[in-house]
Amino acid sequence: MQAPATLVIKLTGNAGGDNNPVGIGVVRDALDQATGIRLVSFESRGVTDWDSRFVAFIRKCAELCRKRNVELQDDGLPEGVRRLLRLAQAVPERTDTRPETAKAHLLQKLGESAIQGMQGATGLFTFLGENLAALANLLRGRTQFRWSGALLVMQECGPQALGIIAMINFLVGLILAFVGATELTRFGASIYVADLVGIASVREMACIMTGIILCGRTGAAFAAQLGTMKVNEEISALETFGISPVEFLVLPRMVALMLVMPFLCAFADLISIAGGFIVSVCMLDVSATEYMTRTVEAIQLKSFLLGIGKGSFFGFLVAYSGCLRGIQSGYTAADVGQATTRAVVTGITAIIASDGIFAVLCHALHI
Repeated sequence: MQAPATLVIKLTGNAGGDNNPVGIGVVRDALDQATGIRLVSFESRGVTDWDSRFVAFIRKCAELCRKRNVELQDDGLPEGVRRLLRLAQAVPERTDTRPETAKAHLLQKLGESAIQGMQGATGLFTFLGENLAALANLLRGRTQFRWSGALLVMQECGPQALGIIAMINFLVGLILAFVGATELTRFGASIYVADLVGIASVREMACIMTGIILCGRTGAAFAAQLGTMKVNEEISALETFGISPVEFLVLPRMVALMLVMPFLCAFADLISIAGGFIVSVCMLDVSATEYMTRTVEAIQLKSFLLGIGKGSFFGFLVAYSGCLRGIQSGYTAADVGQATTRAVVTGITAIIASDGIFAVLCHALHI
């Protein structure tokens, strides 16, 4: 002790690494034992060598003094150490990256997850309300809607998607026929493969597979297009000119997909039935006339309309999820990729979940 309120730390020899003559524990004990300490200083005239670990020791002393409201005087330290300390103090340390602060409490994580979920649900319903308001303005003829843009989207997600839709639904028809043939042949009821393929395709599989295909093909494209426009600040420019992005960009895509999906589902029905026709005629010894007769008798108008209606609703879900994630995208290329992925996941999940709800409602209503 040099004075009643000053603690002097004398350093000699090699003050770096394991040869550090003074540990932080010694300094802490000295501060605990002494009373009225208001200043800590160093005397390092006998120091012959030091390294970064010595600087870390000085930093620990500074942190200790800061917690105890004790002033730290670095005049007695080597000039190189003082320069490093001033450099470290020029850029404050990020305390949020420390392990003890990065590990949040379980309840805090749950709360943050709940808040994010509420914000996501709020954004989802807000975007839905904006689209419904834009649709109402379209019906009243008071919207900034462009039919030329909608027709272009209809061409991209309609005729240009027929190839992949035909291939997938043809394979689905083949699979349904093979699965039905495996079981029905055991009971001598191979002819009912036509009923199975027709009903399953018209009511469920054609609209579901078409919706999933468009979700990965068109919904992802919507998210990427709108996300890129947001990165390039094109959406901000539209808002600056008083043009609603929902009416100008989102509504044409949504209307186009809802209008084109019924035709795609009807096309998918025919292709899927054709797949079952190939299997039945070539492998089950069912004549073409018998297969077509059984198919026409099995498919009812309400089943066909149900599939078409679900397809149109799935088109709305695909366009809604793609545009929503595109509008919510950030301002970097990585954000656009994440928005595209989220659009596909959201769209497929919404299609499967809504089809389950349709199944329950149809069972309750005996449709």
